[in-house]
Amino acid sequence: MAEAAKPDEQHRISHYDTGPRPLSFGRRVRLRLLAALGLAVARTLGPTLRFEVLGWQHIERVHGSGRRCVYTFWHRTIFLAMWWWRNRGVVAMTSANFDGQVLSRALEGLGYGTTHGSSSRGGLRGLAKLAREIERGHDAAFSADGPRGPRYVTKSGPAQLARRTGCPIVCFHLRAQSAHTFEKSWDHFQLPHPFSRVVLVVAPPIEVPPDADREAVDRKQAELQAMLERVRDLAETWFTLPRAEQDRQRALWNA
Repeated sequence: MAEAAKPDEQHRISHYDTGPRPLSFGRRVRLRLLAALGLAVARTLGPTLRFEVLGWQHIERVHGSGRRCVYTFWHRTIFLAMWWWRNRGVVAMTSANFDGQVLSRALEGLGYGTTHGSSSRGGLRGLAKLAREIERGHDAAFSADGPRGPRYVTKSGPAQLARRTGCPIVCFHLRAQSAHTFEKSWDHFQLPHPFSRVVLVVAPPIEVPPDADREAVDRKQAELQAMLERVRDLAETWFTLPRAEQDRQRALWNA
């Protein structure tokens, strides 16, 4: 009989295991229904939203250099993010648990490629799959604090993927002027109201050298944390700013 894996071996195996968790028949039916519902909500609300974008030139410059983007964002904005980046050839990493499988189905309906992985399960192989997709010419995306939080605390995945691929991290934040916030959810998930205005703030890219050691990667992760907080703070307060301050920020972010 094979010897049981030791705790550290189990930890290592879990980081490489990216297969979706098996579901009962009832859970599979529920998965299809929830994914269809989420997709229907996105396709109903999405076309009514009015977006203003700050910093889009950062993405254009990365693509203009022949590289792809490692997109990252706070989990709170996932609905708005999945609508904005639909049908752009982005490959997103979701968790392999039930919620992640529901999200994966909905994303695929909006034109995304998907792969499974998280900081607790399948993370290493998930990053390897994203790296291969970047080599094939796709941008990659995953939430910095997902899938279970803590909220607004970035994981190491974006910096690791950027180092591996030589492609920069591009972080962003979205905020709807009118929305419902699910206060009891760990991420304070935001669902926009129909016809809401939305602001998208895109940060300058963060480069991670391929030869970066552990300390250098940790510094880049801290830089990413600070940048995500910066774009979040601007986006979350955007609709309360005086017009003159909005004009000043537009000039700054669109330079």
